[in-house]
Amino acid sequence: MAGSDLFLDVLGSTATKREAKAYLSRFGPQTQSKKPQPPVRKDVGVNLGNLYLPIKAVDEKPVFSHKLAQPRYIEDAGDSLHVALVKIRAAQSINDETLQGIGLTLSQLSQLGLSCVVVVDADNGQKEKNSAKVGIEQADRVVEAIDVYGGQGARRLDSVIGVSSVNEQLLTSVKIRSGIRATCRNQLLAPLRRGMIPVIAPVGFNSNAHKLVPVVADEVVLALTREFAGIQSNALAEDDPQQVVKTIPTLQNQISLDRVIVLDPLGGIPSTDRILGAHVFINLEQEFDIIRKDLLSAGSHYMQKTKSLKPFPRASHPSSAFMRSNPFSKFFEEKSTAPIDDRQTQENTAGADPGHSDMDYHVKNLELLRNTLALLPPSSSAFLTTPEAVANSQTRPPLASEGPRVRTRRQRNPLIHNLLTDKPVFSSSLPSNRSPDPAVSASLPVITSSPATFFKRGMPVGIVPDPLERVWAPPSHSNPSIDLSDPRIDLSRLSYLIEDSFNRKLDVPRYLARIKDRIAGVIIAGEYEGGAILTWETPPGLPKDDPDHMVPYLDKFAVLKRSQGAGGVADVVFKAVVRDCFPNGVCWRSRMDNPVNKWYFERAKGTWKMPGTNWTMFWTTEGVERGDGVFLDYQAVCKAVLPTWADKKGVVD
Repeated sequence: MAGSDLFLDVLGSTATKREAKAYLSRFGPQTQSKKPQPPVRKDVGVNLGNLYLPIKAVDEKPVFSHKLAQPRYIEDAGDSLHVALVKIRAAQSINDETLQGIGLTLSQLSQLGLSCVVVVDADNGQKEKNSAKVGIEQADRVVEAIDVYGGQGARRLDSVIGVSSVNEQLLTSVKIRSGIRATCRNQLLAPLRRGMIPVIAPVGFNSNAHKLVPVVADEVVLALTREFAGIQSNALAEDDPQQVVKTIPTLQNQISLDRVIVLDPLGGIPSTDRILGAHVFINLEQEFDIIRKDLLSAGSHYMQKTKSLKPFPRASHPSSAFMRSNPFSKFFEEKSTAPIDDRQTQENTAGADPGHSDMDYHVKNLELLRNTLALLPPSSSAFLTTPEAVANSQTRPPLASEGPRVRTRRQRNPLIHNLLTDKPVFSSSLPSNRSPDPAVSASLPVITSSPATFFKRGMPVGIVPDPLERVWAPPSHSNPSIDLSDPRIDLSRLSYLIEDSFNRKLDVPRYLARIKDRIAGVIIAGEYEGGAILTWETPPGLPKDDPDHMVPYLDKFAVLKRSQGAGGVADVVFKAVVRDCFPNGVCWRSRMDNPVNKWYFERAKGTWKMPGTNWTMFWTTEGVERGDGVFLDYQAVCKAVLPTWADKKGVVD
């Protein structure tokens, strides 16, 4: 398929106009060189998986310009390159067919505007006698897999990584003490500007020994991240500091490192609340420490439980390795608090326990992606999935016995979907039993069956009061309600957030009077990019402090317009509501014509269109329909709460 056709067809398959617009604004067509384009040697096949969603009406489809997303050659050295840094772990365990599928996907990412730099990691948990040789051999396999599809192909670069005895640490939050750095920036940029894909083996040139030596692939990824981010690790002491500072913006303008991608046979980071056991989205600012602690604790307990057991048999299914290694599986019932050494070994013996080895890799992947994103702008993201998911490109032809109308839909290619949307394959705030599953419903978009995790440096989430310090409970004499004048809350910014999100002016005095002595807590995401106000409400006619009829109520849920539909702000806030603040359930209401209701329907355990009103009631509480009075309390509260907008519209719905 020609590049322009690929560009149009892929964009036509995006879920929303907003996603297509966001993609075009960042990766859209660049200024073409006046020189004619050289002929393409060979048409490149399509590795889109099932990106083609159910066909919508023509007037709902966005209209796109018939131009290539990125020219085959970028002649002007001033043009900024959009780059993805891709690490492939245990490459020797990937068969040729899967590797070619990966090569096709990487080639298409380049066509769609995201140039790829590949770091090959030959670490499969076994000690290699000649790891440098193995790494180079696997890098050559990756080059061959990419070259199959023509175009500009790939090229192995051997002299771009240097090794020295100097241990450096530029940021206290990013541990870089290896002495490994990128040494030849121009050798990296030259093939990228020609449309080629550089492939880097896990070796570096030791200037003292004057030879190539094996290095840890994760440290190569960090060194390249620093280079692409414009962070100079080799500035000399005698260099003019002002000149160094002036150089950094120039370096940063040359390359935008938009994605860090890790292809690991184990897939995503384990989680307890997903069917496949993987976190869908990790907001690193908020969740890194908690998830890392859980992984280490679970790995320690797993080791204790499996000392007397035989290793699990290796299976061929792409997700079997992950399911076998899931530390939160039902194999054990409780976590252990036994300490574990944070400094994990880089290699494992041939007889090492597979569960322990796998847990080490989960922790390493989490730390690697956290450290790389810490060096990059907040707009950059990371994606962790399996090689099989990325190689997914073929539609199984129908068998003769199936008839001409029987077809098996391909799965969505997660990397191309992520390029278009900068989101996980499905929303992280969906309840686990609502996560799209092609085996359950053919009407839902087909997603990858392999576990995958999407990462953002993200934003901190502040909760007042902190539920870890004090569990949220109905207000009483011993547990008074907080107030929005609390010094931890900026009322003016909170009011602006609500008004910007709802596009309506809030009558602040009336609102404060309504929620006085009722506030359960406030959630703030980032710099007031999103937030929620939760209250305790009682049905009309009952005492305000009746503990038996206190209803947990989501009074305000707001996201700044500029953050709506991007960055996962709504998901972060909603997860804080239902996971951290009101895990036993909460209710809220929304006008029946609110376009956000579809989002609410997907996340609520139950809904009710209240007769005689313009309100739909939602709840996440289990068993509300049992008829024990909870439903009636919820309905009474949702009917009785009066709006407090300055325009006084909707006082009576």
